[in-house]
Amino acid sequence: MAMKIRLARGGSKKRPFYSIVAADSRMPRDGRFIEKLGTYNPLLPKDSEDRVKMNIERVQHWISQGAQPTDRIARMLEAAGVKEKAKRANMKKAEPGEKAKKRAEEKAAKAAKPVEDAPAPVAEAPVEDVAAEEAATE
Repeated sequence: MAMKIRLARGGSKKRPFYSIVAADSRMPRDGRFIEKLGTYNPLLPKDSEDRVKMNIERVQHWISQGAQPTDRIARMLEAAGVKEKAKRANMKKAEPGEKAKKRAEEKAAKAAKPVEDAPAPVAEAPVEDVAAEEAATE
């Protein structure tokens, strides 16, 4: 049985509240769990003590039994000092996609064209002359 330490969502619409639970990985997110290990309230400020409450002893017990914490729970455990900080590097995340690269190349090529190739602005007739011409044609 693959065990996970994960979040189970509670609370009402647009007011999330999570329980930190040890559950079988095959069970639904908000479904059956084996033990409730704590709570997480994302609506509270980040420096609030009540934002994350965990029974660290029980979490360590489940990890020793082979339970795998999810990414969010692993970050909470790192913040609590229970788990060593994992190295995360996603260098390609900030890199633009293929279409964005092509657009940037086209824009650079357009900007590199000399100004002489651009068509000259067309001079517009003054408003008074247009009104006089309309009166003459009537």
